[in-house]
Amino acid sequence: MYQKEQRILQKITSVFLLAVIILSTSSCTSIFDILKPSSEVQVGQDIEIEVIEEQEIQRENLKTDDQGEEEDIKQEDTQNLVPYSGPVQHIFFHPLIAYPKLTFDGDAQERGFNDYFVTIDEFKGVIQSLYEKDYILIDINMLIEEREEGDKKIIERSKLMLPEGKKPLIISIDDMNYYDYMRENGTIYKLVLDDEGKVATYSLTADGEELSYDNEIIPILDRFVEAHPDFSFNGAKGVIALTGYEGVLGYRTNDLDSPKYSKERESVLAVIKKLKEMGWTFASHGYGHRDAAKISLDKLIADTNKWRKEVGSLVGPTKVYIYPYGSRVLPDDPKFQALVDAGFNILCAVGSQAYEKMGPNALMQDRRHIDGIGLIQQRDRFLDLFDSYKLIDYDVRPKKYLQDIKG
Repeated sequence: MYQKEQRILQKITSVFLLAVIILSTSSCTSIFDILKPSSEVQVGQDIEIEVIEEQEIQRENLKTDDQGEEEDIKQEDTQNLVPYSGPVQHIFFHPLIAYPKLTFDGDAQERGFNDYFVTIDEFKGVIQSLYEKDYILIDINMLIEEREEGDKKIIERSKLMLPEGKKPLIISIDDMNYYDYMRENGTIYKLVLDDEGKVATYSLTADGEELSYDNEIIPILDRFVEAHPDFSFNGAKGVIALTGYEGVLGYRTNDLDSPKYSKERESVLAVIKKLKEMGWTFASHGYGHRDAAKISLDKLIADTNKWRKEVGSLVGPTKVYIYPYGSRVLPDDPKFQALVDAGFNILCAVGSQAYEKMGPNALMQDRRHIDGIGLIQQRDRFLDLFDSYKLIDYDVRPKKYLQDIKG
């Protein structure tokens, strides 16, 4: 701040001197009359040149000072970033329970939704707690960097630089495809763009069509970050993990022979483009949601190729592979190298705590599951993030599933 004040004072002084020079040249008796040589014309020309030169110098000084101030601001911003060496929290959800009456209706799917999904209010409670605990959303791709070593590509863990006092957080969403069974049991139907080009949700309910901005993770988190910009580093939001066997984001792009295919593809591409602009990234969740640890190498390669053809062609290249069922393959398994060869350099499984390890050209990372099981049965595991007993949607979840809650 002291340097900026000095520059401002210098500007004022320079402008004052310039004004004196200009006023002197325009008056009948000036300070230059005292030093007037024999040729008045010569003096006038010299003074005019000097004034012009002085004006140019002032302009250059102003430009230099402005550039200096911009550099100072950039330096101040950089100085606010500090190295981070602690754990990187990666949590994941499934699409939200948007219509609880359809979810908790006593059918065969009810228990699964209670175990693996959360409600709107539970999700809002989670992100509010994370914000209050100084977590900040980051782009998962920040975790690795690439360098060349001869003719080889080397993937290494990058050094994180974050705002002081903030802890990195990654949020991912599995199966944001809106399968038919999900729609029948209380999720939304698909993501859409409204008349203003904003991301909204579309659902077909008993009361007819519904457009909403408050019943799914993406529009809720977008609005939360808009209200709390310090919850996101460089605009990062989260990772959308997609399969392909029933299309993506609610659009049935898997039916390539359908007369509706072109329209479905066109519509979803517009949504994908907007999501990327809003800071969302994409990951492969396998085309057919196959367990990579259990299927053969050939089947994994075929599944990956199909995902890249049908889904990758829509969402673009991604380095992130999120294992279906939370399983993993280890570096000594040929399937690990097959995933790396397919371009996946961040491989995510499921675990109870933050965990990561570098493998051959790939970062292995665990994600923590935020779902009914976690909230109801595993409160102690998540106390570093939130107190689940304070977040459970007691008015929505059937009491028969809340019997494990103590106290």
